[in-house]
Amino acid sequence: MTAALTTTPGIRPGHGLEAVLFDMDGTLVDTERNWFATETAVMADLGFTLTAQHAEHLLGSPMEPAVAYLLAVSGLDVAPAELERRINAGMVAALRDGVDLRPGAKRLLAEVDEAGVPCALVTASQRVIVDAVLPSIGAHHFRFTLAGDEIARTKPHPDPYLTAARRLGAHPWACVVVEDSPTGIASGEAAGCAVLAVPSMTPIPPAPTRTVVESLEEVDLDFLGELARARVAR
Repeated sequence: MTAALTTTPGIRPGHGLEAVLFDMDGTLVDTERNWFATETAVMADLGFTLTAQHAEHLLGSPMEPAVAYLLAVSGLDVAPAELERRINAGMVAALRDGVDLRPGAKRLLAEVDEAGVPCALVTASQRVIVDAVLPSIGAHHFRFTLAGDEIARTKPHPDPYLTAARRLGAHPWACVVVEDSPTGIASGEAAGCAVLAVPSMTPIPPAPTRTVVESLEEVDLDFLGELARARVAR
């Protein structure tokens, strides 16, 4: 098994790291607040007030369950497709002028690039949102991007990260997933990957299946390699 983990081109021998799989919202870019502000504005237009308590249920949620939750708590008589359309339109408008990267994200992406480690963007956001955000991140960092509406079962199911690992030719247990939300962390853990949690709006408790840091500024390629080696060893 160990020999197979050192054959991916561009990876330094002994790293045990075959690929890095990045979440987008709240992990690489500071958009979780944009999401909640947009959802709040849309729901206010429809006559319902969202609170911080609702934010906990929406953080990192794919569009379909987020819309279902909003309709359930509000009791509004609005078609799910219409609410989804309004939220996506509001987000695209909010992202028109670009979005800030989270601290340490630009440096880490450049370091992973320089080492030649395969990298993918794996998000629960829909393709229209991914395309609006990618210019701020830099599409060149990723072999491909996988949006939430391009897979039958998105986060918290393991399918997105299993699909990404397979497309990169990597073993899931030799991939590091970088996430900020409980939903995304559950997806990475279910896929059997090493999970690095970088909380954005919601605290993430430590657990044997994940490593929690306050910022990507604490993370470099050697750190990711240690996580992969520890996961492979398990």
